[in-house]
Amino acid sequence: MIQPYLVALATIMAVGIIAWLASIAKNNVSFVDSLWSLFFLIAATVFAVYAQPLTARGLIVLLLVAAWALRLSIYITARNWGEPEDSRYQAIRANNEPGFQFKSLYIVFGLQGMLAWIIALPLLPAISADRALGFVDYAAISLWAIGFVFEAGGDYQLSRFKRDPDNQGKVMDSGLWRYTRHPNYFGDFCIWWAFYLFALSAGGWWSVVSPLLMSFLLLKVSGVAMLEKTIAERRPKYADYISRTNAFFPGPRRRNNHVEEVTR
Repeated sequence: MIQPYLVALATIMAVGIIAWLASIAKNNVSFVDSLWSLFFLIAATVFAVYAQPLTARGLIVLLLVAAWALRLSIYITARNWGEPEDSRYQAIRANNEPGFQFKSLYIVFGLQGMLAWIIALPLLPAISADRALGFVDYAAISLWAIGFVFEAGGDYQLSRFKRDPDNQGKVMDSGLWRYTRHPNYFGDFCIWWAFYLFALSAGGWWSVVSPLLMSFLLLKVSGVAMLEKTIAERRPKYADYISRTNAFFPGPRRRNNHVEEVTR
């Protein structure tokens, strides 16, 4: 199994280098966000090539990875099209000058490629192992579907909300956003635990490092923690939203005894 995993790393890094060269020409590294999910599709494709002929599980996992990766990449690309470099990367750029253009090769593209390679670990046994589908696989499909609804549905609802000029400065708190402040991140969480269940069913229990790492990133690093550092400053009503709405795992809205919303 080690050869396809190493080939996947080499392919991911080669694509990352090409993207890095393009970022120098554009003086903008933000499009690495569009590339992030595609790193996983690259890995899954490499694993599928080495696993020929594909089992039913392998084909299902490959198709689910493709659906998730392409949807997310297209969404992020459309959202960021024509926009300046994301403020997160502007801050990283400012903290790493002089020489950020070269440093971004490993600070941005190399780091994300390496993280994607590690997180892609469950896809290797899930796609490669020759075992019949079982109950755990069907549970994985169900969990993936829940995650996809939350991630894609949350992104769609938020993009529609932002397109309405009447919502300028307001906080999105309806639809899936009524039950969790980050339905898209919760969806991603479910999807990667689903991929681990596929791996577990195929004997790849040892790949649990992947969903644990993804969960840590979503909750403590690049997801919830990073986003909520500044959003309260940009949107004063967000504090009230926090007091009423679960941060990550969906649940009923809490009653706010201090702030009453009145709609006339």
